[in-house]
Amino acid sequence: MIDSEHRRQAEALLRYINASPSPWHAATTAAEWLEEEGFQCLDERAPWELQESGRYYVIRDDSSLIAFIIGTNPLPQAGFRIVGAHTDSPGLRLKPNPLQQTDSLLRLGVEIYGSPILATWTDRDLSLAGRVALRTDTPEKPAVCLLDFGAPLLRLPNLAIHMNRKVNEEGLKLDPQTELPLLLAVSGEKAPTQDHFVQLLASHMDCDPHAILSWELNVYDTQTGAFWGQDQEFIASSRLDNLASCHAALSALISDDESTATRVCALFDHEEIGSESFKGASGSFLADILQRIGCALALDEESTRQALAASFLISADMAHAYQPNFDWGYDAGHKLIVNRGPAIKTNANVRYTSEAYSQALFIGWCEEAGVSWQHYCHRSNLPCGSTIGPIVSSRLGLRSIDIGNPLWAMHSIRESAGVKDHGDLIRVLERFFGSPAIPVNA
Repeated sequence: MIDSEHRRQAEALLRYINASPSPWHAATTAAEWLEEEGFQCLDERAPWELQESGRYYVIRDDSSLIAFIIGTNPLPQAGFRIVGAHTDSPGLRLKPNPLQQTDSLLRLGVEIYGSPILATWTDRDLSLAGRVALRTDTPEKPAVCLLDFGAPLLRLPNLAIHMNRKVNEEGLKLDPQTELPLLLAVSGEKAPTQDHFVQLLASHMDCDPHAILSWELNVYDTQTGAFWGQDQEFIASSRLDNLASCHAALSALISDDESTATRVCALFDHEEIGSESFKGASGSFLADILQRIGCALALDEESTRQALAASFLISADMAHAYQPNFDWGYDAGHKLIVNRGPAIKTNANVRYTSEAYSQALFIGWCEEAGVSWQHYCHRSNLPCGSTIGPIVSSRLGLRSIDIGNPLWAMHSIRESAGVKDHGDLIRVLERFFGSPAIPVNA
């Protein structure tokens, strides 16, 4: 049975995901939560004055966020305790000139973002969310606003089996250019221009269409998250990968008022497409913030390097849960069972950063938190994915581990995970943030 505390934490997770239909919303929702917990927003363009036990956060380009709490012990000795995750999820993004008319039907053209399971996007109640840039009196300062249509707006209807007789034997295959445009409306007698879509945005935002300059819009499923299973022990939702890890990291960060080490929660956009951007894990964002913290605390270059050498990174991203219908996809010795605890992810080619010493530390935190843990290793004859872990660890020289909760149907439009696992991950991350000094260079 699932206890009330695990249920409460899972409910909070689903509320966070429901409020975050795009990475821009995910960062904004996180920022609102942090503000309620006494965190102060910092501007990268302004000087910083940081106080002991002070709570702060920084947002870069609306969708990457780093929050931190200054520790009570000297930073060169205590170091940083960092949990990293990502705000983006695979899916579909609208093109700049999306409107298409075919016969009397209006469609919106999309691009594939990351590697979604495309077949799962058919026959769903889809909508649009993201950000829109608006014209102002100062050309150098456009206004950027979040947008969420909320209600179902679009659909990708499947082809009837009468016209695709082998779909159950060969699977549904969708051409990205010709078979992914989303149905919007039946057109009138006059052929619409791209201004028709701009008018749609303006109507929803209650603004002048001329004010709209540009947009980045994410397609998402309007069905909200839900509990399921014999004892309601599972959750189903879009974007569990990786907003579940973001929520767990934030929950653990704010759970304690005081810590000896400086605690950091780093949530990056663009992980699903390689992290190569100025706000992605491969960019300078985290390095810049850690250096700024050191400077604000009057550390010289050597002391800041000492702090990095005393630091530790947990890269938190969801892991592949065992699904017995597809037993051939899993390594026999590493089958993750949902609600049996977070997984330590290992890979000999360092697609994950876990190594013997960091694994030993994480196992210790699990034991102290009273949480079970599992090992995950990919099949040797299948290519292995990766995370922000190797990127951040190698750029900053941090000892690191890759972990994550078991997840069914990763990259589907609707994924599933365990209620107990989410609460257990929060407990482990709380223990990590609050643990004594870590001998990371043993």
